[in-house]
Amino acid sequence: MPTGEAAAMAEGQDPRGRSKPSSPRHIPVIAVVAEDQETQGVFKPMDPNHVIKLLEENDKGDLEEKQLQSVKKLVQCYQNGFPLRDLAQIFKIMNLCAEKIKTQHQFVKPVYNILKLCSLPFLKKKVSDEITYAEDTANSIASLGDLMKIPSSELRIQICKCIVNFYHAEPPKKHIPGYQQASSSYKAKMAEVGGLAKTMVQSMALLENQLIEKLWVLKVLQHLSTSEVNCALMVKAQAASEICVHLNDPDPSGQLLFRSSEILWNLLEKSPKEEIIQQLSTLECLMTLKEVFKNLFMRGFSHYDRQLRNDILVITTIIAQNQGAPMIECGFTRDLILFTTFNEVKSQNPLVKGLKLSNSYEDFELKKLLFNIIVILCKDLPTVQLLIDGKVVLALLTYVKKPEKHKVMEWSAAQYEELQLHAIATLSSVAPLLIEEYLSCQGNARVLAFLEWCESEDPFFSHGNSFHGTSGRGNKFAQMRYTLRLLRAMVHLENETVNADLCEKGTIQQLIGIFKNIISHPNEKEEAILLEIQSDILLILSGLCEHHIQRKEIFGTEGVDIILHVMKTDPKKLQSGLGYSVLLFSTLDSIWCCVLGCYPSEDYFLEKEGIFILLDVLALNQKKFCNLILGIMVEFCDNPKTAAHVNAWRGKKDQTAASLLIKLWRKEEKELGVKRDKYGKIIDTKKPLFTSFQEEQKTTPLPANCPSIAVMDVAENIRAKIYAVLGKLDFENLPGLSAEDFVTLCIIHRYLDFKIGEIWNEIYEEIKLENLRPVTSDKRILETITTASENIGKMVASLQSEMIESQVRHDVQNEQKVYTKIQTSHKQRELANKSWENFLARTSNAKTLKKAKRLQEKAIESSKYNERPQNAVSHPTVIKGLNTTVPSGRVVTVESTPVRLLGGPLADTDIALKKLPVRGGALQRVKAVKTVDEAKKSIPT
Repeated sequence: MPTGEAAAMAEGQDPRGRSKPSSPRHIPVIAVVAEDQETQGVFKPMDPNHVIKLLEENDKGDLEEKQLQSVKKLVQCYQNGFPLRDLAQIFKIMNLCAEKIKTQHQFVKPVYNILKLCSLPFLKKKVSDEITYAEDTANSIASLGDLMKIPSSELRIQICKCIVNFYHAEPPKKHIPGYQQASSSYKAKMAEVGGLAKTMVQSMALLENQLIEKLWVLKVLQHLSTSEVNCALMVKAQAASEICVHLNDPDPSGQLLFRSSEILWNLLEKSPKEEIIQQLSTLECLMTLKEVFKNLFMRGFSHYDRQLRNDILVITTIIAQNQGAPMIECGFTRDLILFTTFNEVKSQNPLVKGLKLSNSYEDFELKKLLFNIIVILCKDLPTVQLLIDGKVVLALLTYVKKPEKHKVMEWSAAQYEELQLHAIATLSSVAPLLIEEYLSCQGNARVLAFLEWCESEDPFFSHGNSFHGTSGRGNKFAQMRYTLRLLRAMVHLENETVNADLCEKGTIQQLIGIFKNIISHPNEKEEAILLEIQSDILLILSGLCEHHIQRKEIFGTEGVDIILHVMKTDPKKLQSGLGYSVLLFSTLDSIWCCVLGCYPSEDYFLEKEGIFILLDVLALNQKKFCNLILGIMVEFCDNPKTAAHVNAWRGKKDQTAASLLIKLWRKEEKELGVKRDKYGKIIDTKKPLFTSFQEEQKTTPLPANCPSIAVMDVAENIRAKIYAVLGKLDFENLPGLSAEDFVTLCIIHRYLDFKIGEIWNEIYEEIKLENLRPVTSDKRILETITTASENIGKMVASLQSEMIESQVRHDVQNEQKVYTKIQTSHKQRELANKSWENFLARTSNAKTLKKAKRLQEKAIESSKYNERPQNAVSHPTVIKGLNTTVPSGRVVTVESTPVRLLGGPLADTDIALKKLPVRGGALQRVKAVKTVDEAKKSIPT
């Protein structure tokens, strides 16, 4: 029989292409592949259903051998990989074989061989197969985790190898025509969908004493934990705690600790950190971590051990953020404090005896990590006593000193600089908790001496390599910044012993000197860090001077000068993001704490036009500054000299301070949603100050010690401060106000009355809500108060209406005046046009000109006296021969007629003939011009 016919027979078809009638009994043929087809890689799979039926049978005596043989042939058939369409049946075959292992150990080998083939890429005939068979594939892969229950080391290792190969797929042995390899990430995605990670974590409980299998499972989990989906499944299976408690299990290879720490890292990065921390915050986990860290710290000398030690410390640091973690109970906190300080403070503890850190990168990182975990541990107050016992403050203060020359150091210059900055930053968190230890170690003296060195011009090249050394390369700005942060932390404890000690050592004068030095030597390159330094200096000065007149006097005029210098900053820089806004806040705070209450400083501030500068900043209309500036203004107005300065201030478009404050009031009410009409008039006379928030909040009974909404409103907006300032300036004599301002001023003037009425209304409402009935007299008083408050509102509304009507009338009058001016202007224009038309008529029509001339002469004659006095000399007022109709004197200059043509303006008039020519005058006769008689005489006869 030819090869093609044999193949066709195997498929149940006639070689000529006709189908044979189907047999009542289907006899499956395993595979008939010709040698030439096998060389070409033609894939003729067998029927897996036959193998499944065979495995499900259990009656015949020689069945076991047939089952093993059929599975062996199946493996040979799919030696190039499993098609996706057959995957569900193949995994069913593998599961049936796995069930038989309990009684028939011979089935281990078939399962092993199928698992080995699972390491190859799956095959697809169509592009859509990956989607079509996704569910079957996910379920099949998920069953691999269940196979871990089989007590066979060989199978468990092969299962793990198979899963690891999901991420390192082997290429197919042969190319199979009609099939293509599934995408490289397909298996990994299906493992996520099937939840394989969860079952693999659960299988860890089966491998308590089997190190090799446990290492393979950890390798699998290490690969699976690179996915966020798998990490979420692992968290549900308590993977973090399950892995952590076995960190210290015996393992000569060291792989267990490495892979476990890698898995914990992945879980912390790719799943909710809070859940992982909660799982690791058990006493058992922390005890294990402590032992692992101690072993690595004391006995780890290789590069690998040190890296692993640092990784464990980072994981511990993350756990320590949970204050509920039993760090103290397990003794881990005490050990960490010891490891942090043993280099600086000598200890007899056997754990650190003979230990010494090198200047390697790993030990350098360890030192920084220990500083960092101290900051986290000190947030838990029970740790304070351990910090005292460990002499942490003394150890950290050893870094607060200038670098010593010609001294052998265990760290390089760059490393020591970074550790120094980190130690000072750590001290800022620790020292405020350990004030007595800080003072006993002369902390203030050390810090001020170091600060003096920071300001000095001693040669020092800073590397500025670290986070803490930002903007500190080639200067001492980074050291100064963290030293000032430490001082700020200590000052703001408001501990009088610490602050008095600082003032006795001249801190105020020293800080003012540093500030003046900074502003006298600006450095645009390091502008951001210098602004931060200036802000910290002002905050420290505020903390030292507040409530102490003597210290405010020490602050004095030099301090006021630096405040005024900062307040004159270009307003455009406030939006630069470099820190000018923070600096301005610090400056305003220093005015409040260092200037107010000290009359010489207040007077000097006023003399230097400080109020003008404050109002200039207020006029910038930046809400974040308004509240603080208005509070300062309220306090400053207690000084009798302030009112004159406030009233004298003028802003843009000649705006006055009162107008600015009223404008701010209107803007605040608009933002608060207070009901006003378009003229700013009160709408609701019962609740004239109510905001939209108060409208939304229902009145609820509150305890006597809790402020109500109406009381809180006073502190939460600037209206009360505006009222206080205007009240101290005198409501009756405020310059530069418009009618709209006066309408608003009526409300401001009655702010206190309205607020009192609002609070009484709240009291009345609370009484009703609590179902209390006041006695008759109290009820009458309450009703009287509420009625009086409403009457005040009506009175103010009536006054506002009068003002608005008066302004409307005034506007109408002004409008009428403008219209009158316009009419007059038009009338004048018409008269000018008519005059011009008459002028044109006279110049263009001789009859009109003569008529006008006659009228002019008649008017002249009628204006003369009829009777002349005796001996009176009559002077002619009309120039004969003058052809004009406008009033003329004896000299008329016609600029439009050239002099060279006419010989002078009046050359042809009778008066010109009677006068002698005057050179250069208007009556000059030109020689070239001759009279008529002379012309006749000159004509030859």
